[in-house]
Amino acid sequence: MSYYVTTPIYYVNAEPHLGHAYSTIAADILARHMRQRGEDVFFLTGTDEHGEPVAEAAQKLGIEPRELVDRNAPKFKDLMPKINASNDFFIRTTDPEHEAKVQEIVQTVYDNGYVYEGMYEGWYCPRCADFKTELEIGPGHTCLIHNIPLEREREENWFFRLSAFQEPLERLYAERQDFVQPQARYNEALSFIRGGLEDVSLSRPKLAWGVRLPWDPEQVVYVWFDALLNYVTALTYAREGEDLTERYWPAFHIIGKDILKFHAVYWPAFLMAAGYEVPKRMFIHGYLLMEGQKMSKSLGNVLDPFEVIERFGADTLRYYCFREVSFGQDGSVSPAGFEARYDSELANEYGNLASRTLAMIDRYCDGRVPEAEPDPELVGGADGLAGLEAKVCGLLDRAELTQALEEIWKRVRRLNRYVEETRPWDLAKDDAQSKRLDQVLYNLAEGLRVTTLLLLAYMPETGDRMLAALGVEARDIEPFGSHGGGQIAERLPPLFPKIETAAA
Repeated sequence: MSYYVTTPIYYVNAEPHLGHAYSTIAADILARHMRQRGEDVFFLTGTDEHGEPVAEAAQKLGIEPRELVDRNAPKFKDLMPKINASNDFFIRTTDPEHEAKVQEIVQTVYDNGYVYEGMYEGWYCPRCADFKTELEIGPGHTCLIHNIPLEREREENWFFRLSAFQEPLERLYAERQDFVQPQARYNEALSFIRGGLEDVSLSRPKLAWGVRLPWDPEQVVYVWFDALLNYVTALTYAREGEDLTERYWPAFHIIGKDILKFHAVYWPAFLMAAGYEVPKRMFIHGYLLMEGQKMSKSLGNVLDPFEVIERFGADTLRYYCFREVSFGQDGSVSPAGFEARYDSELANEYGNLASRTLAMIDRYCDGRVPEAEPDPELVGGADGLAGLEAKVCGLLDRAELTQALEEIWKRVRRLNRYVEETRPWDLAKDDAQSKRLDQVLYNLAEGLRVTTLLLLAYMPETGDRMLAALGVEARDIEPFGSHGGGQIAERLPPLFPKIETAAA
C-alpha cells in the first residue's frame, strides 16, 4: 500500500518558528509510523514563495522577491534535519518544474470550461492573500485571523467557477464523513459549502511575482492555486525521470486551521475541475499558544524550538508538542510545561524504566535477556500490553497522535508499576525464585521493546538507542510476547538526564 502525507508549504516572508516545526513533526510521525508498518511512504514538505505577502516583505527590505525567497527558503529546508523530519522531497514553488506543471494544470481547468474573465470587487487581506466573504469580515472591515484592516480591491481578472462544484462538494462530504478531521473542522467546512459557493479569483493582474497564466501572460496565477498544486506537481519531478503521481496520489494533508477553506473547499473543487482524484483525507490541527505562561528554571519564558533542540535534543520537542496539547485542538505550551513533562515523564518514567531494566539484566543475567513467557499480569487489563500495537495503529490511521501517545504512555507507567510489584532485587536474593526473576526481566525487556517500537515515530533517536541497547534489530511493529529472549543487552547512560534545578 502507498501512503502519501504532506505538510502545508510555508510562506518564506518570515523566519521558521514553532508552528512550522509542529505541522512538520506531525506529518513526520505519521510517515515514520507507516514505514514501520511496511507501507510505501512519500512525505512532502516545502515552501510557498509567490504572492503578495512575499512581494510586500521584499519591498519593505528594499530587495527583489527572488532575493528574499532565496535567502529564506534554505532556513526552512535546514529546519527539517534539525527536527528529525524524514521528508522524501522539499518543494519550492519557484522550482521551474513546479511552475511549468501549474501552467499545464491551470490550462486544463480553462480548457474544461471552468474559467472566465470578469470584474472583482471586494475585501482583501494581504497577509492571508485572500478575498474575504461577508462571514469572514470582522468589525470595521478587519481580518478575523490577522486583526488588520482589509483592503477594498477592484480589478479585472480570471475567475474559477467554484459555484459549479456546490453539489459535487456536498456529495463528497455526505459520502465521506472522515474527509476532514476532526469533526468540528468537517462541520465548519461543510457549513461554508452549504452557505453557497461563489466563484473565486484565479489570477491577479497587479502582481508581477508569480506563475504567469498560459493564456494571459499579463496576469499571474492567484497564489493559493499555485500553492495548493504543489501536492500534485511535486510528484511529477521529485525523482528524476519518474512521475510518481499514479503511485502515490491521492494525499493525506496535515494543515493548520487558518487555511481550512482553501484545502477543504477550493482544493477538492479545483482537482475535480482538472480531472484529478480528490485528496484521501485531511487533518486540521489547532494553534500552540504561548500567552501568559509561567517561566521555567532552565528556559526562561519563551519556548524557542531551536533552543530546546540544542539543549535537550529534537526528540524532547517532538514528544512535548504532541503530549501537552491534544492534536487537533488549540492549547497552551510553555517552558514550565516542557520542563515538567521532561522531568516527570521522559526522565522519571521512560528513562528510569530503561536504566533500571538494562541494569538489572546486566547484574542478574550477565547482560543477556532471559528466555521466558509473557506474564499474564502484564498482558490483560485496561493498561495491559496485549493488543497495544493494534490500538495505536488504529489511532494513527486517524491521525490521533496525542491519543496514541497516551496509550503508549499508559503502558510505560504500567511497566514501572510492574517493577515495584515484582521487586526483582528481592527475587535475585532467593535462588528458588530464579525462574520468576527471568520471567520478570524478560517481560520488562519485551515491554520496553514494544513501547519503544511504537514510540520510534515520535522519538526516533531515543528509540534507536534504546532498541540497540536491547539488542533488537527489527524496527517493524510486532505484538507483546512475539520476540524471544537470548539477545545481549547493554547498559545505557541516562536517556534523559535530569534538568538542573538552578534558581530561576
